Amino acid sequence: MKRPRIYLDTSIINFLFADDAPDFRRVTEEFFAVYSTHYDLFISDIVLAEILRDPDQLHRSKLTAVLATHEITMLPAERRDEVRLLAERYLEAGVIPAKKAEDALHVAYATIFEMDFLLSWNFKHLANVRREARFLAINEALGYRYPLRLLSPLEVEDDDT
Repeated sequence: MKRPRIYLDTSIINFLFADDAPDFRRVTEEFFAVYSTHYDLFISDIVLAEILRDPDQLHRSKLTAVLATHEITMLPAERRDEVRLLAERYLEAGVIPAKKAEDALHVAYATIFEMDFLLSWNFKHLANVRREARFLAINEALGYRYPLRLLSPLEVEDDDT
């Protein structure tokens, strides 16, 4: 059976170190503890850029260490123009506010590379059932028919754990 493909937005990696949200941190740690035998994990250059912009050098080092120590695949950049065009469609339709364009790029990457899930702790713009429906309507209209789901780690449960 094919392992589910999960796109991680930056919030997932950040919550491994979220002292101000211990419950979400615990769920994130549990997700990373069991992922390798159950899921294929992916990020994009957008995630890396967000991490590298972190002004706290120690925190930035911790985040980049997660990328180095876990089996997380960087999506290829060759379809970047297609990703940007799709993200622009989301912005034009008002699914994501213009000031949150990187969130639109996360969804576009997950859509174009046919991820099963986009995992995020961002309930306002990403892990949100109403926004998911709007993203999927745009995707369908543009010929992207792979059934992407936008979830939080709370919704990704493994029967074996």
